[in-house]
Order: sequence, then structure tokens, then C-alpha cells
Amino acid sequence: MKKLSVVLAVFNEEKNLEPCLTSVKDIADEIVIVDGSSTDQTVAISKKFGARVLITDNPPIFHINKQKAIDMAKNEWILQLDADERVSPALAKEIMKVIEMNDEEIESYQQSLAKRKLFLRHQEILEKRDGAIGTKNGSYAAFFVPRLNYFLGKYLRYGGVYPDGVIRLIRKGKAYLPCKDVHEQMVVDGKVGWLSNDLYHIDSPTFHRYLARNKRYIDLMAKDLQKSKKNTSLIALVHYLVFSPVEWFLLTYIRHKGFRDGWPGFVFSFFSALRFPRAYIKSLSNK
Repeated sequence: MKKLSVVLAVFNEEKNLEPCLTSVKDIADEIVIVDGSSTDQTVAISKKFGARVLITDNPPIFHINKQKAIDMAKNEWILQLDADERVSPALAKEIMKVIEMNDEEIESYQQSLAKRKLFLRHQEILEKRDGAIGTKNGSYAAFFVPRLNYFLGKYLRYGGVYPDGVIRLIRKGKAYLPCKDVHEQMVVDGKVGWLSNDLYHIDSPTFHRYLARNKRYIDLMAKDLQKSKKNTSLIALVHYLVFSPVEWFLLTYIRHKGFRDGWPGFVFSFFSALRFPRAYIKSLSNK
């Protein structure tokens, strides 16, 4: 039976970490935690689950610590998680099933996925944004997992949020994070597939947590705008203050039916659209 490493990068996650580790304790042969010098009980909770813990700094691009955790893993297959994610029993069972398959069996499994068309359409959108993900040839080296995002008391299923595919299951040495951008895609040396069961993401159970997370992305976006000097023209002003927020709201709330998620769907579409003007204004004020 193949062994699985579960790896996380964390910082002050005492409220989230225990439920996350509880959800994988029965399938993890080892747990690796890279902690960004937490000031709460995060490290104590990690050690309670027998994790190997590396305490380091907390860089703005959190992927740096995620990659450190991946590098520390000892087993052939690695499940990389965030502390606010939960692996359901069905997903845990699927993970252990898939890592035991050979490439021919995995290929057959991919063809049988009930939501295959939805998953591939989502992957196509990601590849238009990020470039090709993985290779067309070779062995399977990584798997996307569909995520259900919990937002203000509801799991969002519309607004273009689902399936929110994220590469979480990888073969050691065959995938890595470039650590250049908070939204970057994992680089994979091999074929990429999908798992079918949802990963539960307790993304923003309160509006306060949503605003805190959103601010981090806005700060990084503002820095990128400054660095690229794309915030100095009239075109940029119109783009970030008018065109992008309106386009985003109409896309998520109307075209992708975010209204079907009720009030949380409206709040998500509206405030996520506001990140464009907020980042633009911040990029000017930081001069």
C-alpha cells in the first residue's frame, strides 16, 4: 500500500487546524507543517497530531512556505492542504484509491468522472489564464480537486466559484510552486487529472474574515501594479475603476448565476469586484 504525506503551511491557525488535521489523520502516513512563527497554539496543535514542524518566517507570498512543506515530504504522494480546508470521508477514500492505480487505470477513471465536462471546462479557463498545466504525455503526476467554498453561512455553487479546482494531490518531485505570485498555478511535470469528490473550504465564515483575506490579495495586486507601472495612464484608470469591476460583477452575478446563491452570492460578487478599484487606488497612494 502506497503512503501519503499531508503537508501544510500555516500561520496563527489554531481555530482551523485541528478540524483540518482530524479530517486526514486516518490517511496520512506523515504530517508536515511549516509554521510562519505563529503566536497562538498552532504549533502545539500540530505536534498533538504527531506532525513534523518547521518554524520559519511568514513571507507575503505564502507559497514559499507551502513549497518548503512539499520539499520536506518523504512519501511518493503528497496531499497539500490549507488549514481552512476539510477532506470529507468520500474524498479521503478516493485519494487512497487513486494513488494505488497505474496510469491505465487512472485514465479509465478520468473518463468515468460524472462531472468530467464541467471539470475540463474549468481547467480550460485556468489554462487560458495561466498557460498549459502539466503535459499531454507521460505518467499522471498531479490531480485537481473541486472545492466548495463556504461564504457567510453558505457553500457557494454558482457565480463561477464552483468547481474552483485546485491542484492538491501531487507526486513527489513532479510538481512545484514557482513562488512568484499568490494566484500562481502549480507547475507539473506530467499529466494532470481530477478527483471527483469535493474538498470543503471554510473560506469566509464571517465578513470580517473575508475582508481580512481580501485585503491581503489587494495589497499584492497593488504592489504588482506599481512594479509593472500599469497604474499611470488614463486607460488604466478607466480599466480598474470602471470596466473591470463592472465586468466582474456582471460576469459572476448574472452570467454565472451568482444570484442563485442568495444574499451571500450578491455580497461575494459585489465585494470581489471592488478589489480592482481598491487595488488601483492603493497602488497610487503607496507612491
